[in-house]
Amino acid sequence: MSYQVLARKWRPRSFREMVGQTHVLKALINALDNERLHHAYLFTGTRGVGKTTIARILAKCLNCETGISSTPCGTCSVCREIDEGRFVDLIEVDAASRTKVEDTRELLENVQYAPSRGRYKVYLIDEVHMLSTHSFNALLKTLEEPPPHVKFLLATTDPQKLPVTILSRCLQFALKNMPPERVVAHLQQVLAAESIPFEDDALWLLGRAADGSMRDAMSLTDQAIAFGEGKVLAADVRAMLGTLDHGQVYDVLQALLEGDGRAVLEAVRHLAEQGPDWSGVLAELLNVLHRVAIAQVLPDAVDNGQGDRERVLTLAQSLPAEDVQYYYQLGLVGRRDLPLAPDPRHGFEMVLLRMLAFRPAGAAIPERPALKTTGASPATADSDQRPVAAAVPRPAAPAPVPGPVAEPTPAPVAPVTSNTTPLEPPVDLPWEEPAPVAVRAAPVPVATPAEPAAAPLAPRALPTPQVEATPEATVIAELPADTSGDDLDGDEEPPPAEDYYEVGLDDYLDSLGEPAADEIAAAPAPAVQPATGLAADWLALFPELKLGGLTASIAANCTLVAMDGDHWHLHLDPAQSALFNANQQRRLNDALSQQQGRAITLQVTIQTPEQETPAQAAARRRAERQRQAEQSIQDDPLIRQMMQQFAATVRAGTIEPVDTQA
Repeated sequence: MSYQVLARKWRPRSFREMVGQTHVLKALINALDNERLHHAYLFTGTRGVGKTTIARILAKCLNCETGISSTPCGTCSVCREIDEGRFVDLIEVDAASRTKVEDTRELLENVQYAPSRGRYKVYLIDEVHMLSTHSFNALLKTLEEPPPHVKFLLATTDPQKLPVTILSRCLQFALKNMPPERVVAHLQQVLAAESIPFEDDALWLLGRAADGSMRDAMSLTDQAIAFGEGKVLAADVRAMLGTLDHGQVYDVLQALLEGDGRAVLEAVRHLAEQGPDWSGVLAELLNVLHRVAIAQVLPDAVDNGQGDRERVLTLAQSLPAEDVQYYYQLGLVGRRDLPLAPDPRHGFEMVLLRMLAFRPAGAAIPERPALKTTGASPATADSDQRPVAAAVPRPAAPAPVPGPVAEPTPAPVAPVTSNTTPLEPPVDLPWEEPAPVAVRAAPVPVATPAEPAAAPLAPRALPTPQVEATPEATVIAELPADTSGDDLDGDEEPPPAEDYYEVGLDDYLDSLGEPAADEIAAAPAPAVQPATGLAADWLALFPELKLGGLTASIAANCTLVAMDGDHWHLHLDPAQSALFNANQQRRLNDALSQQQGRAITLQVTIQTPEQETPAQAAARRRAERQRQAEQSIQDDPLIRQMMQQFAATVRAGTIEPVDTQA
């Protein structure tokens, strides 16, 4: 007797022998038992899930000699002829080979004739979606109102190609794919009945390779039996299917877990010895990561179908959940881009190296040395501005001449010979029309002294920085706590007039930005008394000094407390005194002498001013303008009407004064 393949030998002959598809079988069994029969049935689903098998069993149930029931006898002549494929009243048509309208018309010419032996004449049209449009049109009328003795059973793997007119005339049943667990259980039953030795791991490999098709699983099992000389072993099935040993996939994951690049590349080298499909290897890696993610959420849901449940649980405990999700996402993207790689192996290696390089937060990251910050004056007169590439050592200079130090005890500065002009009291306070403030542009040597460059430095006084000033730039560096400026270039000549450009005072104050939280906490409370007398004189005088950079910041936080002829005494806010030194005092002294037209001896004491400084006055006016702007919005009749009728609200922080003057 010739050999019969397992797929045909073990084809179900009754509904009880069917594997899966319970939702379809329940409807058909109830319809048969109650004799509520439709004239057309449509079965859809992928290949090998039982469409044709269910149609043949249904034809047997309709024509069994014992009567219409869901349990045909299987022994009568009709049942045997249907099982053997020679029942005359079961007309099976392959629509893929009979697509023409002439074939359909020839088929329908015999519909009117009564069945020869059975109770019903059953037309089983397989792959019905392959019929042409004219064939469907020819079938429509007969399919809608066939003779009472005719039943149509249609099967297709692509129901989307069927016209809606055909779908509306049939009862539709969608068959599901077979899960690997169901396939493995059925293969165990078949191989046990066939007395063929097998390993469970081998059946799981076959079940996954079948991809939802029971017929494919049976065909692969036939191939595995022949490959393994009558045995179904995991090693043979793996070699036959070309699948990988999962142990190698776990080696890759272990190397990733340890962050060992050498081990990752070594694992890839071992994989390459088998000449695998690298896309398939990546798919296996994703499958393992999926099982690890499931184990992290619900360990009991992980099966031992592949014999690796313990390894999956171990990885689930070792790999952080965010790493698993990130590796899975990178693997998906890498699998999509793998065909674009010059070589598939190189593309696979790059995916693994990407996983290794871009580890999620929490992985060990080497510390980087802190970089020193450099800066210069906020602007430059040179049109060709270049960023400072690196700190350049200062050239050797003569020993600096010691200058006065800003300490609680005053230190006068040598006067500058000049004409004497008395200070005239201000007419209007404060700066309704602010005079421009001069900001110096200092060239900074970069690669060579012939290439000047400048880098902006925020002029806002910081709480604790230490400063070293040079004729070319201001560099923030680590210095001793004493920043008196004795070792600085106190003998620097006043900058020439062409090194200045003019900006408004409010523009300068706005450039300071918002202070940091620690600065706000450390800053003293503003003076409660408005500026009067000498303090008011200083408010009017400050815009005319044409200062810039750090010197302007220092002067804006001072107030004039005494003036004895050419001897002037200023109080500097301690919160803004960190960057003050003899060099800044000298520049302020020179600017004041130049503005007054006579030599001024300036004394600066670090002490909290009792009256408003220019910076505090400007901040107060800005706050007042903001308050007035908000109040004008609140008092606006239209705004009030909207708030009353629509419960509208004004979002905080969205109101800005239109007038930008200080």
